[in-house]
Amino acid sequence: MRTLLAVALLAACPAFSADADFNGRWDITANTKPRPRAWWLELTGVGTPSPAGKFVSAYAGDMNKVDTISVENGELRFSFNLPPNRNAKAPQANPVYRARLVNGKLEGTLATGQAGPPVQWTGVRSPSIPDKDDGTWKEGTPIALFNGKDISGWKALNPETEMKWTVQDGVLRNAPPTTDIISEQKFWNFKLHVDFRIVARSNSGIGLRGRYEIQILEDYGRPPNTHGAAALYSRVAPSVNASKPAGEWQSYDIRLVGRQLTVVHNGTKVLDKVEVEGLTAIAANSDEAEPGPFIVQGDHSYVEIKSFVVTPLVH
Repeated sequence: MRTLLAVALLAACPAFSADADFNGRWDITANTKPRPRAWWLELTGVGTPSPAGKFVSAYAGDMNKVDTISVENGELRFSFNLPPNRNAKAPQANPVYRARLVNGKLEGTLATGQAGPPVQWTGVRSPSIPDKDDGTWKEGTPIALFNGKDISGWKALNPETEMKWTVQDGVLRNAPPTTDIISEQKFWNFKLHVDFRIVARSNSGIGLRGRYEIQILEDYGRPPNTHGAAALYSRVAPSVNASKPAGEWQSYDIRLVGRQLTVVHNGTKVLDKVEVEGLTAIAANSDEAEPGPFIVQGDHSYVEIKSFVVTPLVH
């Protein structure tokens, strides 16, 4: 009897081992239209009775808690509960994501519930980034990505959306609804200085390496939160809300070394070497180990930029 039990346990071990292989952080590229999107997934405890997960950006750009996780016949399935939608005419079905491990990658699908084939997506393990903001990085030559004259050096993130960005009196401004814009140059470790202005109820953001968003929001006088001004969007709230009233010029001084992020908002340090876990909703690509562009969000509401200066940090 003991021999049979031991054989049964040994036979079960490979299944649990395979299930556990889904654990970890994954950078995902989804073949969506009109352009591919980048998602991020973290799974823990798969192969145990208590699996858990976090997912970006499936709903409203938030960090979504994964509510159900299972592995059946080598296929991972996970889903999260959609919050109530008052405008929906019928109850919304929770999205179900499926994936298999193929040569160390996740090969997955998402059934959208609409006409057409499911969305195909691929996940690779998030890289370890060893760079630390340890005082050894030196400043290179500053680069003005906005010249005060035109939008040269920038292009539409979504080429199918009308490009309504103009320069007037040395100020870059959008006219929503329009596309986000993305810089043609790419950067790794850097300092960034941005002078910006917003109107009442404005919502914008700055994408770092095309992957991590620092929120721009008209929220003067409100408590800081993970969706507020100067937050690492949906991840880390600023220590204080340093926003000025709508209509006043404001500044961000942002420093990114590896995954360590510091943000100074209007002269007040609000994020101090916080760790960036992975992609946020603004992500236009999932290649976390590579240099990336800047994104200025313009599809939500009005934003103006009068200075956008990048200083590369080098050893």
